[in-house]
Amino acid sequence: MGKNKEESSVTESEYGQPAQFDPTFNGPIRKRSCTDIICCVLFMLVVLGYMVVGILAWLYGDPRHVLYPRNSAGMYCGIGVYKDQPSVFYYNILKCAASLNVIAATLNGLQCPTTQVCVQQCPDTFWALSVTAYLPGVNPVKVFNQSLCLPTLNLENTTLSVKQIVDQELCPNFYIPTVSVLGRCLPDFGALDSIPASFVNVTGLPTNTNDTANGIVNATGDIMNGFNARDIGVKIFEDFASSWQWVIAALVIAMVVSFLFLLLLRFIAPIIIWVLIFGVLAVGAYGIYHCWWEYNNYKNSNASISTIGFTTNFEVYLQVKETWLAFLIIISVGEAILLLMLIFLRTRIFIAIALIQESSKAISHMMSTLFYPVVTFVLLLVCVAYWGITALYLATSGTQVYNVVALNSTQGSCGQILGNVTCDPQTFNSTDYPNCPSARCVFIRYNNEGLWQRNMFNLQIYNVVAFLWCINFVLALGQCTLAGSFASYYWAFSKPSDIPTFPLSQAFIRTLRYHVGSLAFGALILTLIQLVRIILEYLDNKTRAAQNPCARFLFCCLKCCFWCLEKFIKFLNRNAYIMIAVYGKNFCVSAKNAFLLLMRNIVRVVVLDKITDLLLFFGKLLVVGGVGVLSFFFFSGRITVPGSGFRPQMLHYYWTPIIVVVVGAYLIANGFFSVYSMCVDTLFLCFLEDLERHDGSVEKPYFMSKNLMKILNKKNKAPKKGKDKD
Repeated sequence: MGKNKEESSVTESEYGQPAQFDPTFNGPIRKRSCTDIICCVLFMLVVLGYMVVGILAWLYGDPRHVLYPRNSAGMYCGIGVYKDQPSVFYYNILKCAASLNVIAATLNGLQCPTTQVCVQQCPDTFWALSVTAYLPGVNPVKVFNQSLCLPTLNLENTTLSVKQIVDQELCPNFYIPTVSVLGRCLPDFGALDSIPASFVNVTGLPTNTNDTANGIVNATGDIMNGFNARDIGVKIFEDFASSWQWVIAALVIAMVVSFLFLLLLRFIAPIIIWVLIFGVLAVGAYGIYHCWWEYNNYKNSNASISTIGFTTNFEVYLQVKETWLAFLIIISVGEAILLLMLIFLRTRIFIAIALIQESSKAISHMMSTLFYPVVTFVLLLVCVAYWGITALYLATSGTQVYNVVALNSTQGSCGQILGNVTCDPQTFNSTDYPNCPSARCVFIRYNNEGLWQRNMFNLQIYNVVAFLWCINFVLALGQCTLAGSFASYYWAFSKPSDIPTFPLSQAFIRTLRYHVGSLAFGALILTLIQLVRIILEYLDNKTRAAQNPCARFLFCCLKCCFWCLEKFIKFLNRNAYIMIAVYGKNFCVSAKNAFLLLMRNIVRVVVLDKITDLLLFFGKLLVVGGVGVLSFFFFSGRITVPGSGFRPQMLHYYWTPIIVVVVGAYLIANGFFSVYSMCVDTLFLCFLEDLERHDGSVEKPYFMSKNLMKILNKKNKAPKKGKDKD
């Protein structure tokens, strides 16, 4: 704990020259200039371009393609002339099976080669056209339901026979009970067990009712799997509507517990940390004892690794003495390493505890920092919403393309699709195709011609890149702002009187005014790495079926390397933003200075990082686990609150509010503890700079707390009055 062990000499080393004393330095530099201007301009241009892309997507896109179903003519059901007819009805759902997939069906309005009409209500009964209905002289108005026929057909005045109407698919020749799912009349599977026998004679259906039921199930199974979530979603929404007051109460409890835990760390951090450390040692000691006991049990056994060989039944290996001997050696080595670290690095553990306590003290003086994650969350929400809306509008851009389609392929040799003949649904006349009475003008796709449409994929790529850059910039802005606030606390010689007024607001304005370019630079580096990871994941998924073991190993190595690189860049960026907030240098200089400073104190860095991670993990576990268990007992009815009026029977799924509470509690705890983690990292860098800049003399007094000076066996010879009043 003496000077030789804890104090580095201020001389040139392989990791650069330590920081020199500056009599004018007393916290974040106020006189600074703009940094990384080129990257700032580039980021602004990208954001402006992002706004232009969003505007153009809004002008050319039409999200109604996703929100509303369409009939055969491409007209939307539920709006416009079909305002009172919100659902679309399919004459023969069996024809959809071979021409659709669920995603394309959802985006393209579930178009398939059968007539689709907008209806006010989906049919809920079985009906099929009888054989006698085809006899000459039968009046169509007595056979068909006008509301399910094409609007262009008037059954009262038509001269067409029943057979002609069926051949041209102007009216359905059968329908079954259906339910409206996202505006689509899809079969009610629960009613398929009671299909009438008359359906065996229906044109277009199999010759027995079992095949009919199976055909309908197969035709709509994937679609129903995609849309079936609506009923569950409605129940979940009802559960949330019944319990939202108690969900909010649980989240408030999570917020209060997180807040109190951070404040209590000022007093109980040493207790928690030592309990955790000795708890790990105790677990290791028990592991050694248990392995030794198991080894003694199997010591006289004839079974060994050589006699067992390789087997997929891993329980067999637990009955071999060599296995327990290996476990005993591994755990003993780990326990010995932990004990040696505890003995020789105890001073650094004390430093870590003191910094954690100092962080709690800093937060208590700047309570507004605990609520800054709300600002970050709102900005992230804006970025995500803008990206999602822009992607939706881009995906639905372009004019609609209609082709002439023969809905009844059994007529003559006209085929399923009449070549590549385009048409206009408003002026289309089926009499122009006498050989195909069932010819219709049907929506096929969106136009992909023209400059805008040809670059749609590139615009989606631009949307993703700009989104990632904006997300990383928002996170960097939050880190730099908090770092500036906590640095102003550390470098206040007399606390709290020397702490600037509104330090968080000052740091936020200072960051936006001078360092947008530096933050954008760091965010861009991280974005490029994330793009490479996305591309690797895409290529891996696309080529997985054709990969040999060597290719799979290569992809695995590449993904692992870039994952590690991303983690390292995040760590480097975080410390660079701290240096930017304090000294106002550009990104590269700040990153270099931060890296060299950390490398000059690598042992302290490792110890502090692991202890802080352990403590924050324990805090999150306490908040999320405690609130989650409490909500489980409450929503499952195991505990009740007198006079609350809440009963578990009110819920369809009692786990719905529990999941919401657990996720919400994690987000709240993560927001609070991210501030705390940033405070620890900032004070740690300032502490290292303090050690290098000052020596405790009258001219160079330390800025650290008395607790830290006591641990390092240091003191100021002539501390100013008011030092560390708190």
